[in-house]
Amino acid sequence: MLKYLVFLGVVVNIIGAWSYIMDTLRGKTKPNRVSWSLWGIVPFIAGCATLSKQLTLSVLPVFAISMSRFLVFLVSFANKKAFWKLSKLDWVCGIGSVLALILWIITRQAAVATALSIVCGVLSCLPTIVKGWKNPETESVKPFAAGLFNALTSFVALRSMTFVELGFPIYLVCADSALMLSIVAGRLRKAHEAKMTLQSNKTKAVRKVKISKARAVA
Repeated sequence: MLKYLVFLGVVVNIIGAWSYIMDTLRGKTKPNRVSWSLWGIVPFIAGCATLSKQLTLSVLPVFAISMSRFLVFLVSFANKKAFWKLSKLDWVCGIGSVLALILWIITRQAAVATALSIVCGVLSCLPTIVKGWKNPETESVKPFAAGLFNALTSFVALRSMTFVELGFPIYLVCADSALMLSIVAGRLRKAHEAKMTLQSNKTKAVRKVKISKARAVA
């Protein structure tokens, strides 16, 4: 019965993705198109690799991640304010991911497809992890928290402890956790910097008052 938790995971994932989509349409979040496009393609390949070996419910959360995140990528074109300017790191990671996909097409082996999908996934995460740390106000933890729960449900539906079936869900758990941590850490850093700036401004203001009083007495 526990294996049917994957359906709850899919629902939670949809809710998280919908929240992010609405924030994107409002211009509140600015998805990195390199990350979100590859998050749509890579899990789909990993899921197909698993299905090529056996039919299992554990791939359902993987396909849910694929569809919801590719939808976010498409929605990012609906609002010009939602566009995130790509950096050199984004392009390098994107090109590296595409090369890994080409290698999979050449080999056409399930284990190789899973391994290369994980490599692609890691590379596609890096731009958004950096973005979450530097510009946390342009991101949201909701889709990644939902994605984390969704990925965890894969483990209750596993039919075998093989790399092909187990590898990508493990990657998803690690990736969504890292993405959440980067955003939370970025927000804490920004809050600390704002607090330090405020304290510095207060100190400067107090000094100016003291100097003005000293000059008035003199």
